[in-house]
Amino acid sequence: MDLCTLIERNAAFVPDKPAIRFEGATLSYAALETRIERAAKTLKSRYGVNRGDRVAILSLNRPDYLVLLYACARLGALMVPLNWRLAVPEQLFILCDAGVKVLALEQAFAAILSPLEEKLPDAAVIGLDFAPPRGDTWSSLLTRAHGDGRIPHTDLSCPLLIVYTSGTTGRPKGAVLRQEALLWNGVMSQHMHDLTSDDHVLTVLPFFHVGGLNIQTTPALHHGATVTIHSRFTPDATLAAFERDRPTLTVLVPAIIQAMTDHAGWATADLSSLKAISTGSTIVPQHLIDRVVDRGVPVLQVYGSTETCPIAVYTRLGGDLSREGSTGLPGLCCEAAILDDDGQELPPDSAGEIAVRGPNVFFEYWGNEQATRAALHDGWYRSGDIGRRDADGYFWVHDRKKNLIISGGENIYPAEVERVLMEHPDVIECGVIGRADPRWDEVPVAYVIRRSETGVEAEDLKAHAQSQLARFKVPREIIFVEDLPRTALGKVQHFMLKQFDVQSREQGDAN
Repeated sequence: MDLCTLIERNAAFVPDKPAIRFEGATLSYAALETRIERAAKTLKSRYGVNRGDRVAILSLNRPDYLVLLYACARLGALMVPLNWRLAVPEQLFILCDAGVKVLALEQAFAAILSPLEEKLPDAAVIGLDFAPPRGDTWSSLLTRAHGDGRIPHTDLSCPLLIVYTSGTTGRPKGAVLRQEALLWNGVMSQHMHDLTSDDHVLTVLPFFHVGGLNIQTTPALHHGATVTIHSRFTPDATLAAFERDRPTLTVLVPAIIQAMTDHAGWATADLSSLKAISTGSTIVPQHLIDRVVDRGVPVLQVYGSTETCPIAVYTRLGGDLSREGSTGLPGLCCEAAILDDDGQELPPDSAGEIAVRGPNVFFEYWGNEQATRAALHDGWYRSGDIGRRDADGYFWVHDRKKNLIISGGENIYPAEVERVLMEHPDVIECGVIGRADPRWDEVPVAYVIRRSETGVEAEDLKAHAQSQLARFKVPREIIFVEDLPRTALGKVQHFMLKQFDVQSREQGDAN
């Protein structure tokens, strides 16, 4: 049995049941299973994809994103979802680090083609919605599928996903998730959402995040429910879908809840079909929860990370939602604990590091043994997040990973931005921190020591950063300073820098 077996079983039980709806078209479970089978045959016969090979996808949300995922599951291959918001050099690093054999590509992101041909000349390219100069179209390949779409010895123990997360050393790490991680994650989603085959999930979060892919989307397909996919989030389309499509469940990060509830149509939108809205990815402001609850829709919170697939701790539909700020209890199929620096579990109401252990936890960081050893201890994934739990076992997240900036639901590691800024010849040193922002939760801000003999300005450095990084990672403000707060070993103290930034802004407001 592999993960695709769940789709095959649903296709046998309810062949005509709508599995995926997208832009006015519907794919039944029988049609989805057939499309997966053809994709697996094509990948194997045309491109020689075998167990352990990597297949990347760079695309907005579309049904064939999920088709590719389950085709990889049938073959024992690994899918590498690429964040389309990243800059081309960032995407290229991931493709090279993973050593991808095939890239499924949307035309909007074809800027990757020339550098990819130079760095990975043997990688095949499939155009999802266009004909690449040296590649095939997805639709033509599926019509010509032949052969056997299976690989021997493929089962739930096989790795399925390599999802890259921003790295504390300035380079992203690829978290490897096995097929069984998605299976158990789906069981916990069913428990969290009281999910049944009668549910209808609306997915607006991007599939390149495990949240968009795995909090509700894949669990819904495993349980025979229906999923409506939006290529990307817009407030207008989401509010219209609530009224037109009548979904029962959706996942929205805080920045999306903010945008949606700020929309003129929010107050009158028909939300009566919704059982709940789930949210997470960052500490969720209570005022955003109140906006949704005031419209009569329960809000469920989920805590986790790429490394936990992501469901680890959650509040449950029908459960206790009265503990303000709590992200809930450990999931049905995993453990969570608050540990001290020595790995010992702390008593209730003590602050410590949140750790997670269970079959949903990632297997390793791709090709990075050192990072894997640092994160996994006796099966526990040490998240780096600081939190507490009460005597009843409910968790609260107090602080996020050291230095991590979460802007609009996207993770930004200062080391990554600092690395790019330091590549500019006029920058001696820099420190990047997150600054509170009413719209995006946080935005990156850079404190920079520049060479005294140069005339480099803030806009020059922003342009340099934007040439290498996604727009959301580019510092909102660059402040030139003579020195930075440091440890005895000379390392920049980001927490001191953040305190200085807050104090400076408060003094500025007072003046």
